[in-house]
Amino acid sequence: MSRLIEHSEKAAPRRLKSARRIHYRHGLGTAEAVSLHDGVSTRQVVKWLVTATLAAIVGLTACRQLSDIDPSYHEFAYVSNGKSDSVSVIDTLALRNVKTINVGKNPTGLAVNPARNEIYVANTESNNVSIISTEKNEVAATVGVHRAPYFVSVSSDGKRAYVANSGSWNVSVIDLDKRAVIATIPVGNAPGLAKVSPDDSVVAVSNRGGNTVSLIDTHKLAVRDTLPVCSQPQDLVILPDSSKVYVACPGNNQLASIDLKTDRVVALLDIGKLPIQMALKPDGGEIFVSNFDGNTFSVVEAYTNEVSSSYLIGRNPVRGLVTSDNSLLYVSNFGSDNVSVYAIEEGRVIGSVGVGSRPDGLALTPNEDHLLVVDTKSGDVAVIRTTKTRDNSKISAERALVTMIPVGNQPNDIVIKAFRSGGK
Repeated sequence: MSRLIEHSEKAAPRRLKSARRIHYRHGLGTAEAVSLHDGVSTRQVVKWLVTATLAAIVGLTACRQLSDIDPSYHEFAYVSNGKSDSVSVIDTLALRNVKTINVGKNPTGLAVNPARNEIYVANTESNNVSIISTEKNEVAATVGVHRAPYFVSVSSDGKRAYVANSGSWNVSVIDLDKRAVIATIPVGNAPGLAKVSPDDSVVAVSNRGGNTVSLIDTHKLAVRDTLPVCSQPQDLVILPDSSKVYVACPGNNQLASIDLKTDRVVALLDIGKLPIQMALKPDGGEIFVSNFDGNTFSVVEAYTNEVSSSYLIGRNPVRGLVTSDNSLLYVSNFGSDNVSVYAIEEGRVIGSVGVGSRPDGLALTPNEDHLLVVDTKSGDVAVIRTTKTRDNSKISAERALVTMIPVGNQPNDIVIKAFRSGGK
C-alpha cells in the first residue's frame, strides 16, 4: 500500500464521476500556515502546545481511572514500525508507550488472535512472521514463510494463520498451536492479501499482478478456483455470513463482487479514483470505499451490489473504520492530516479532527471512547476522544485530539488486544 500511496500523491485530485450521487462536503482544515524563521509553522507550534496541555490533563484523569481497574485486565495497542524493525506497545488505559519489541525487517501488517493472547507481525523484508505474546510483550516465536509477506489473516477459532507471499506467488498456512508452516499453496501473480472467511471455510487471495482472485478450500488446503476480476486487485472484504467477497481494484477504479457459494463474479462496479481500502459495517449491509486519488469515499450496498452514493472528504482518504453500533465512519485523510467523521444514518460528514502527519491506520479501543490514528510521517499515534466530556472546557467538544504518543519510524499498522492475564 505504501508504494501505491507514494505514487498517487503526485496525481492531481479529481472529482468522482461514476457514482450516482455526489454530495459535496468541504473539509474543516485550515488554510496554509505562515512559516516562522526556523521553518516551523504557526499551526505546528499551536498544535504542540495544545497537545502538551491536553496530555497533562489526560494523564491526571487516566491515573484516577486506573485505580478502579482490575489489575489482571490489560489493553494494549500494537504498532508496526516499518523503518525501525520494531513493534511499539501502547497501554491504552494509561495512554502511553510502554515498550518497544524488536521483530523482523520491515514489519507491515498485524493480526490479533481472537482465541489466545498473541499478535502476529508480517516482516516483509526478512520473509517471516513474528509471534508476540501479549502477556509478556515479547517475541515468543518466529516462523519463516516465503518472499515478501505483507499481511496476516487469522481464522476465527485462532488455530491457523494465512500469509500471502507477494514475491513468491503462494500462500503460507501456519498452524498456530505448532507454530509451524503446514502448507504452501501456489496462487496467482503477486498475491497482496489473503483473507479467511468468518466461517473459516475459504481464503480469498487478491493476485495483484495477475488481475485474479484465488479461492482456497481451507479443508483441502488447495485452490478450488481462480477467477479473473478487475485490474490490480488489492483489498478484500468478506461479508459476515461468508456469502460474498468484494475486491477493490485501483488499476481501473472498480470493485468486483464474488459469490462464494457459486464461485462466480456477479458484479463489476465503477467506483471512485484509486480505491485502495474498504471498511465493512459490522452488520454487513454497507461497504465504505476510500478513493485515494478522488478525495472521496463511496458507499456500496453489499447485498445488492450497488454504489448508492459518494462523498467528498479530506485529501487522499486512505483508511476507514466503522463503530460497532454501525453509526459512525471514521476516515483517515493521508494528504490533509486529519480524520473525518461521517454519520451513517444521517448520510453526512459531521466533522473532522486534526492529527499528525500522513495518518493511515485506525483502531478503536474496546469501549470505543478513543480512536487511535497511526501517523506514518510524524512517527506517532494520535489519540482522539470520541465521546463528549462533562467539562466546560475546550476538550469537552464532541470529538477532540487528546494526546500524541511517539512510536517508531514509519509506523504502518495498528491493532488492539484486550485480555485478562492467564485468559483470552
